[in-house]
Formats: sequence, C-alpha cells, structure tokens
Amino acid sequence: MQKINIFWFKRDLRIIDNVGLYNSVKSKYPTLLLYVFEPVIINEDHYHNRHDNFVKQSLIELNNNFDLYKTKIHVFEGEIKSIFTTINKYYSIVNLYSMQETGLQHTYLRDIGLKKWCDKNNIVWFENINNGVFRGLKNRNKWREKWAKYMMTKIEPFRAKSSDFINLPDKFELKQKILSSKIIPNVQAGGTKNALLYFNSFLADRHKKYQQSISKPHNSRYHTGRISPYLAWGNISIRYVWQIAKKLKQENKVNKFQINAFTSRLRWQAHFIQKFEMESKMQFLSINRGYHKIIKIKNEKKLNAWKNGKTGYPIVDASMRCLVQTGFLNFRMRALIVSFLTHHLWIAWQEGAVFLAKNFLDFEPGIHYPQIQMQAGETGINMLRIYNPTKNAIEHDKNAEFIKKWVPEISNIEGPLIFEPWKMTEIDQKSYDCKLGEDYPYPIVDIKKSYKNASNILWSMKNNKLVRSESKRILNKHTLSNRKNIMDT
Repeated sequence: MQKINIFWFKRDLRIIDNVGLYNSVKSKYPTLLLYVFEPVIINEDHYHNRHDNFVKQSLIELNNNFDLYKTKIHVFEGEIKSIFTTINKYYSIVNLYSMQETGLQHTYLRDIGLKKWCDKNNIVWFENINNGVFRGLKNRNKWREKWAKYMMTKIEPFRAKSSDFINLPDKFELKQKILSSKIIPNVQAGGTKNALLYFNSFLADRHKKYQQSISKPHNSRYHTGRISPYLAWGNISIRYVWQIAKKLKQENKVNKFQINAFTSRLRWQAHFIQKFEMESKMQFLSINRGYHKIIKIKNEKKLNAWKNGKTGYPIVDASMRCLVQTGFLNFRMRALIVSFLTHHLWIAWQEGAVFLAKNFLDFEPGIHYPQIQMQAGETGINMLRIYNPTKNAIEHDKNAEFIKKWVPEISNIEGPLIFEPWKMTEIDQKSYDCKLGEDYPYPIVDIKKSYKNASNILWSMKNNKLVRSESKRILNKHTLSNRKNIMDT
C-alpha cells in the first residue's frame, strides 16, 4: 500500500503559519488533507449552528486555495478512529500531523483514544505547538520568555506542489461531505480572507480608537479588532497577528499606544489558554476548591429571564440579546452578564457557562472557563468585581445607543429613565408607550440586596483556610513568582 501522511485540520483552519501542515508537506510522503465533523463535537451542547456554519465557510475557502495544488480537504462526518481505520485499510498511514488543541473534556478523551490507536498501528502522531501554548508545563517559570520566543520565531512561507498531496478516489468507501454554508445577518463569516479584512482594516484605521472603545458595548463593535472568532477557529494565528502589528509599530505606521494595548491582550489570550491546558477541571469545577462549598440556588425562571434578555435591567438584556443574535459581545459586557448571573441572581456559573459558550462565535475553551470563574469571583487570586448594571450602562452606553438597538421596546424612553425604566411613573409609561410588566419586565432582583448578599459571602471566604491554601497553590502553578495574592490585601 502507498505510504502517506495525514494532516488533520481541527481548530487551525488556515494555511499561513500552520506549522503542522508545513511539516507534513515537507515530509517525504504525500499528504492527505482531512477534516472530520465528529458527532462527539457537533452533538455536544457547546456547539452551535453558527459554529458549524463558520467552520464550513472556512473549509470552502481553504479548498478554493488548495485548487492551486490540485487537491482538497477531504471532509467526512463520523467517529475519528473509524475514519482513520478505513483510510488505513487502503493506504499505509505513516505519520499523522496536527496542531495541538486545548479543548474540552470530550476532545481530550478522543485524543487519548486516538493516540492509543496510532500506537497500535505504528503511526507517529506529531502535534505542533499552537499559538504559544505549551503542553506538559508544571508551573509558569519562564513561560513568558518561551511565549515571546515563540512569537518572534520566523513564519515560514507555505510552498507546495501538486505531488506533495494525495487525493482519495471519488468512489472511496467513505462518502465525502458536501459543504454548503449561508450568510447569517449580523454574524461574522469564517475564513482567512475575512480574518485579514478585519485585521487589516483595524490596523489601517479602526485601531485609533481602540483603548477608549474597548469597554463600550456599541463602539467596541467598530473600533476593536473583531478577530477573536478567527483566532478561536484558527483562520489566523496569534503569531501572525502579533508579528504584523509589531512590524507596523516599528515602522511608525500605527498608533503605538493603541497597538501596545492590543498586543498585550494577545499574550493574555495565551495566558488563559495555558491555564486551562494545565488544569482542565475548570470546565466543571471552580479552580479553587475552597469555593466548592458555596451553595447557590437553582431557579429556572430567573435563569431563563437572563438567557432571553428579560431581566428588567436594560444593559443586561441588551447584552444577552445582542450575543444571541450576533455571537459577539465586548469583554466588559461579557464580564457584566456573568457577574449578574453569579452575583445578583446567585446562580452557579456552571448553569450559564454552556449557554454562553454555545452563543459566543469566538468560543475558545481555554479562555471561556478561566474567565467565567474569574468574573464569578471563585479563583481566590483575583479582585472580586460585582458589576452594577445601571452604573455600567450610564458610564459605557451614555447615549443608550446599545440599549435602544437591542431593547427596542424601551427605545422611546428619554433621559436617565432608559437606564432605570422601573422608576417610570404611570404618566411616564403612557407617555413613552411602555407599560412595565407587559412591554418590559420589572427587575427580577433588587441589586442593592443582591450585591450585599454576594459581597458578604464571597469576602467572608477570603480567610477560609482552604481558600487561602488553594490561592497559594494556584499562584505557584499559574502565575509569575512575583504575583501578589489578593487574599493578602
């Protein structure tokens, strides 16, 4: 049988700076390009139709690019070991190449099973480092230096010829999946071409208002990079983004202050994924075991009001509706809706984590779960922040542009009342054609009382023996040696 390599595309749907693809093509055996829609992923609760559509758009674009080499990505639907087993019946798979993936429990268990299958069949699996996240670290000693070195490593241009690839016959035993996608209004489309359009327009002009817009729910849609979905699904690499941004800064072609703020967040991205890579139990449990004993309520009515944007707090409702419809929300509003769920509604973060993951177009497991726990105040090493939704609305949506767009039933309300519609009198309600309890709900919780409750409980835990010992463990494992424990302040 003919000896071949397989390059397995996962969350690295790109050609530029795809080291695994580069290495496979440079090997002495021809490469079969592969992507599999696995039931373990597409039937899992974190996966959404918009993710599926984004992936398909990315694959279609990649196949258009691979036409140049008279090849394509062979796309199948099924269990991964079964797909490989069938291919291995007709070809001798010598090497499997892919990029490392810091995924959820189901992809981790899948990879363990596939590694055993590879070993059994004498197939060498090469997993290349992806985006500066390193497997097998015990602590963060020299991590920052390793990350910086990785970021500065030269990106080798992709060069290939048709003979570097192999195609399965049209009448192969496995039926290939026909790809089709659709444009979803208000949702970013997948593919490297779109990634570069967003990134280049950001560098050309939009970055000039980056820092002052990043916390604004309306302005952030226009003056931030908007490349997070492309990073999450691998249409573009962190290293490519970092190198281009640094190059333009050195050439004085961009605003240095704004670009420095942007590139610093690229390191934060890797920092959080590295944390999840080293302690993936965060998908299910608070990283600090001291918080496991917190008892929170199960309240489906309040949970559904939060999910559907009907809490009675306009900025919360606007944020949830915007997210559900577009898949995008800026960082501060993400933090705010998690705080509202976990602090004001006193519902466990686990109750909302999957819903948010499903709706974030840029869902990245390694950022999602550490961030949710940080905003829920259950790490023991981060400052507790309990967001006041009204205060944040006034500060960051002062003209109520965001609220009026996403909560149209209160868009007629003028002045401060739009931030606190429950203060409307009967006359106000008639004047603005908005009846509380019918057109728009009363607040489902009193945030003065809920703030006091959450603050008292969470701050009282700072002296808990287990919380403190866990905080020290987390600091030693996940942060730089000079990081101060918030529990000591």
